[in-house]
Amino acid sequence: MRILGIETSCDETGIAIYDDQLGLLSHQLYSQVELHADYGGVVPELASRDHVRKTIPLIKEALAAANCTKESLDGIAYTAGPGLVGALLVGSCIGRSLAYAWNIPAIAVHHMEGHLLAPMLEENRPEFPFLALLVSGGHTLMVEVENIGEYQVLGESIDDAAGEAFDKTAKLLGLDYPGGPRLAKLAEKGVPKRFIFPRPMTTKPGLDFSFSGLKTFAANTIAKEGKDPQTQADIALAFQDAVIDTVAIKCKRALKQTGLKRLVVAGGVSANESLRSQLAVLMKSLGGEVFYPRNEFCTDNGAMIAYAGMQRLKAGHFEGLGIQAKPRWPLDQLLSVRSKI
Repeated sequence: MRILGIETSCDETGIAIYDDQLGLLSHQLYSQVELHADYGGVVPELASRDHVRKTIPLIKEALAAANCTKESLDGIAYTAGPGLVGALLVGSCIGRSLAYAWNIPAIAVHHMEGHLLAPMLEENRPEFPFLALLVSGGHTLMVEVENIGEYQVLGESIDDAAGEAFDKTAKLLGLDYPGGPRLAKLAEKGVPKRFIFPRPMTTKPGLDFSFSGLKTFAANTIAKEGKDPQTQADIALAFQDAVIDTVAIKCKRALKQTGLKRLVVAGGVSANESLRSQLAVLMKSLGGEVFYPRNEFCTDNGAMIAYAGMQRLKAGHFEGLGIQAKPRWPLDQLLSVRSKI
């Protein structure tokens, strides 16, 4: 079986072709970073318009790169949510319409399920069950995963997501958009422990996250200490250390609570090298293993949507003729692939 995947949930247009026997045949990605840079963040209307311009040309490029025609496709998967509603509607309308025109099934994919399953695109893939930490610009989730579609959300951010906090703190430091990777780069020059930031909600029971107060702590530190280059680097390092320590503490707590030994980490923040290093130490100490997608599949991409869509297509899950975008879509409301519809 062969499937086309379409990702348009935010500011990246991702298209991929996935074959259940041959694996990933092609993937195309267009980033809108330059488009939004002047505004310091994603402008939803501009994002939607750019998806309109880029999606069809990228589909043609992906088909050509895979030496594939529409007749060889068995389905089309598209991100239906969560995300920016206008951006989601572009991919949903294009995906559902092409599936109708080509007389093949359409599969609506949950964006975070795509991230959660992205490590399955690698040679070293985790077996079920496992614990998943999903850390991106819009979401921070701790999920117990029994199988595809069988998810129990153990914890989530009650305010800013981890990636959002990175970007906002980077903006406070005067760094350009996208700020998260630039803050991580700046932190490499920081002096350890010059500033000590709080580890929010780690002294309380539970697995929820809160990063808004950490961002405010950074803002107050910047206002008090100034913005000379070394101070900026030291603050960046203190902030990053606080986020990573918090995440690691919560992961350790969740692993002990569930008894699981496999940890999947995905989403844009999962590319952070300091985070990977600390979680590697944690899993080694617990006698477990941590799994990641390759860096290019940490951020939004069509490959993860194609893979997730393939699993649901093989389970007989597909959409009716209606087109629906779901900007809010709880992960634990998904149907298991072991269920029939």
